Amino acid sequence: MKNLSKEFWAVLLLATTSVGFAQTPADHPVGRWLAESIRGGGVIDRLQTILEVGADGAISGTGGCNAMRGSATISGDRIVFGPIASTRKACSPAVMDQETKFFSALNDVQSWRTDPVRGKLVLLDGNRNPVVVFTRM
Repeated sequence: MKNLSKEFWAVLLLATTSVGFAQTPADHPVGRWLAESIRGGGVIDRLQTILEVGADGAISGTGGCNAMRGSATISGDRIVFGPIASTRKACSPAVMDQETKFFSALNDVQSWRTDPVRGKLVLLDGNRNPVVVFTRM
């Protein structure tokens, strides 16, 4: 190992440091998430209800029909969603029903937990009951 140049070690250090900073910790809600359960009920196959949470608390995604944007306040395991703006397209009744349930569920969220091994984010109500379960995208 003594024969390796300083440049090699510098490149290796830079590469491993860059990879480390580019990744989001598995135990944080920051990232892009696909809903798999809303209020204990399944979701429509092939309909993507997506929540993207930024490190600054900005949120975006889709309820399945309409794009959404807003913000969340995250402190420790607490998360509270502020007002959410969305487009106003009309979709089939089943899609609109799921989207309405999703947006309503976000209003009840008080905290979060993750299952890093399974790649899950669980949003919880004030009684710590699951409101929405996501899988990491």
